[in-house]
Amino acid sequence: MAILKMLGSELFTGLDARLAARENEHTGPTAGISRGYIQSNMIVLPSRYANDFRALCGRNPVPCPLIAESTTTGSFSSIKSCIRGLEDKDMVSTGCDLRTDIPRYMVYKDSELVASHVTDVKDYWTDDHVAFLIGCSYSFESELIRAGLPPQHVLLGRNVAMYRTTVPLCPAGVFVGGTYVVSMRMYKVSDVGRVRELTGRFGITHGEPLDWGWDAVARLGIGDIGEPEWGDAPVLRGGGDGEGEVPVFWGCGVSPLEAVVTAGLEGVVLGHAPGHMLVLDLRDEDIVGVL
Repeated sequence: MAILKMLGSELFTGLDARLAARENEHTGPTAGISRGYIQSNMIVLPSRYANDFRALCGRNPVPCPLIAESTTTGSFSSIKSCIRGLEDKDMVSTGCDLRTDIPRYMVYKDSELVASHVTDVKDYWTDDHVAFLIGCSYSFESELIRAGLPPQHVLLGRNVAMYRTTVPLCPAGVFVGGTYVVSMRMYKVSDVGRVRELTGRFGITHGEPLDWGWDAVARLGIGDIGEPEWGDAPVLRGGGDGEGEVPVFWGCGVSPLEAVVTAGLEGVVLGHAPGHMLVLDLRDEDIVGVL
């Protein structure tokens, strides 16, 4: 059976997802695939920026939860866990190539985008690169689906809406001037409490929402909720009868990528295309309750 035919299956594993990306059988967003497996964002930096980036993540654990990094400088096939209490846990116990195993990549040179949504970054990866994996909110969507609260974008087969905000990141070293990026999912007001409870159990993949409701749009400094900076525009279903939906916002792993661009770094920086994640062998049950 071709790898692509397994997409969407509850039995579709992290390895299957990586192989599908590597073989270009799946080049789209990863929302809704490999349910039950943890997904991650990726940032790859020249080694001279690595310590400052670790500090950035440590000071901003909600939008930038660091979960793993390269075992050694230049390594694209071996990563180590940075999750407290899970330092010895295998993130990918079966084959991984960080240059090919994400469906789409972004490439920056001297902080300018030079290649968008490419299928591999073999020609850009150097022996001086350090890869960092950041927790992704797609990881708690399996829990929402099991609870009968599937996100709209999963049902529609689309990419989640992501927005730039005016909420500042705590600076670290060269990383100054960055702001939070948030992902958004629409829910009924009556469901927000349950959504908060379920996602709050996934602290290392952004945890519970940062804010919710229509007033949150202004509080976060979002210009137009109908025009996300990344991902697909949501279907807005308002209403004053209590059954209308309101926007619910989570920290987003595009935040550290934006911080990298804002910092004006020199050299080649690599990252995932927004919504296109690396799927790990780590399972939901491995991280529930881990902060």
